[in-house]
Amino acid sequence: MSVVVVTGTDTGVGMTVVTAAVAALARRRGADVAVVKPAQTGVKPGEPADLDEVIRLSGVTTTFEFARYPDPLSPAAAARASGLPPVSLPEVAVRVRELAESNQLVLVEGVGGLLVRFDEDGTTLADLARLLTAQVLVVAGPGLGTLNHTALTLEALAHRGLDLAGLVIGAWPDEPDLADRLNVADLEMLSARPLAGALPVNAADHPDFTALAHAALGPALGGTFDPARFRQTFRPAR
Repeated sequence: MSVVVVTGTDTGVGMTVVTAAVAALARRRGADVAVVKPAQTGVKPGEPADLDEVIRLSGVTTTFEFARYPDPLSPAAAARASGLPPVSLPEVAVRVRELAESNQLVLVEGVGGLLVRFDEDGTTLADLARLLTAQVLVVAGPGLGTLNHTALTLEALAHRGLDLAGLVIGAWPDEPDLADRLNVADLEMLSARPLAGALPVNAADHPDFTALAHAALGPALGGTFDPARFRQTFRPAR
């Protein structure tokens, strides 16, 4: 059994699509997979949310959302704004451990970044990962500003004694600019390891998402992505 926490360096970096890609490849290998969303924000009751997208893309149907808030805020702020109780991450940890007893892989998708607050005590996704002794898969954007966001996320991981499962670019553009292309090597330098994958920006629209995931994620995540070849392909011209 394995638990992996998926976080992003910012909102909108492709965290849900990466979660779905990892789930799809594990399911393809025949593993029992569960996906957990401790809190969903910015979505009203009855509206489709991140786990619906994971189900659509990966085919994994063992999914659990433990709290939902209508305002697009951090979970702590969204709970406060709606008058609803905050989600309890220690209780989520108990549920995730139970799921890990009957599933080979449990993916826990966060909201925003690693240190976003889930309650008024300041409990974060990093705290949940520590409770679960889980590795953390970091999803980063490719463009301008990503190096600072990624460095801060990785520093926070290391400071808390958390293990990095890998660094994935969540939305690689069709026409990468100079910053995108130069950032590939710098992201690898920050994480002190090759990229664990790079999904194209419109991956969620691909007609065969599992095949795409297989090509876009590295061997540690069940795919065939070659970071050296990717780096060479997008090396800036001299």
